[in-house]
Amino acid sequence: MFQHMNRTPYQLVQGFFVDIRSGHHLDRVNDYLAPCVIAHQVIGEDANSVVIRTPENYVDHVREMHVAYGDFSLKIEECLAQEDRVYVRWRQTGIHLAEIEGFSPTGLPIEEVASAVYRIKNDRIVEYWIQIDRHGLFLQLERQAQSTTHE
Repeated sequence: MFQHMNRTPYQLVQGFFVDIRSGHHLDRVNDYLAPCVIAHQVIGEDANSVVIRTPENYVDHVREMHVAYGDFSLKIEECLAQEDRVYVRWRQTGIHLAEIEGFSPTGLPIEEVASAVYRIKNDRIVEYWIQIDRHGLFLQLERQAQSTTHE
């Protein structure tokens, strides 16, 4: 097992994005996630839902993103840490390769903006609250669908 001695919560989350969230080193998922992670899906138009993530199903989730967005790029735009919490805002840019939110693939660039607060305990992510700019994503998908039907 890959050991991280004396890493701060900030360093742990940075490494998580580089290795796991990007999909580059999914074999290291157990170095970042606790066996059971509480994932709060903060959705403005609906009651917040909670998903229990295991390292294995998180890896599946990242693989699904690669199916939908291809070999996407991930850019951290802001990362702040305080005690056991780390806030991250990022931009994911890829190509629309699979159905997303009911929209057929267009092969066009697509960008998703999201943020999350990660709670760290015993050198692992144990809980997070994620928000995704779903409206911005929907508008991009809608524009792409209209542009491909007018060609």
